[in-house]
Amino acid sequence: MLNAAAQLLLKAGVGSVGVIALDFGSMFSAGSRLGVHPFILGGLTCYVVSVMVWILALSRVDVSVAYPMLSLGYIVNAFAASAIFSEQLTPTKLIGIGIICLGVFVLARN
Repeated sequence: MLNAAAQLLLKAGVGSVGVIALDFGSMFSAGSRLGVHPFILGGLTCYVVSVMVWILALSRVDVSVAYPMLSLGYIVNAFAASAIFSEQLTPTKLIGIGIICLGVFVLARN
């Protein structure tokens, strides 16, 4: 869930800058604004905490079980992005979410 929150915060933060051109001047300008943006800093903080939690999880669970559980973040992000950013949940995306849920369920039963 921390990774999902990080992605949503980063998306919200970069939304204040808009599309970033792939030239040094634009990237430097955008980077200097984003480097102090509260949502960007919050997203990066979520990633740091996520790594610490991940290390703790790996000390207790097989990576072959733990890693697929990260895909649950895709589901959370799809629905949250739809609610927060008005991103479309197309039938194809919903089918993909269903496949992810089925895969996680099968792995969790092992």
